[in-house]
Amino acid sequence: MITGRGHKVMVDLKFFDIPETVKLAVQQFRDSGASLVTVHGNDPIIRAAIEERGQTKILAVTVLTSFGEEDMRAMGMTQSIEDLVHFRAKRALDLGCDGVVSSGMEAPRLRESLGDKLLIVTPGIRPGANIDTLQADDQKRIVTAKQAISGGADHVVVGRPISKAADPLAVVADLQEEILTATGE
Repeated sequence: MITGRGHKVMVDLKFFDIPETVKLAVQQFRDSGASLVTVHGNDPIIRAAIEERGQTKILAVTVLTSFGEEDMRAMGMTQSIEDLVHFRAKRALDLGCDGVVSSGMEAPRLRESLGDKLLIVTPGIRPGANIDTLQADDQKRIVTAKQAISGGADHVVVGRPISKAADPLAVVADLQEEILTATGE
């Protein structure tokens, strides 16, 4: 229904399973007209998604925005989140992904080092001019839409700030204004 109206759809299910299952999932959404599909996994999982993408763009998830440095240490990771995101983004690009899902905190480094070779889609967006005063809920690496776009993100993903707002349309209008300010339009 949404694609029938001429709109693009991002399927953010972060496919993470054996390669054959990921391949079948991507095939289903590709055939439904999805524009973007997210995948989370190792090289064989990402390759399986790429093999079935057709016109659908594959986005590799780098590090979930709900993870902070302390979470990474608890999982045995020793490098910084920024370094891990950069490593995973470069790897995804080398494998043939169309882009990555990355916090706006890491977007500037990705854009600077990888240029326009990949899409950067940024979740963890919170509206407002002063990010330090915002309620982060379960998100640990958040930015405003303006910060994300200014930092190199191509798209932002906004969920709960809109769906839980008393006036969702006002939040959307504010976010659009932030994005226009960031793009200079």
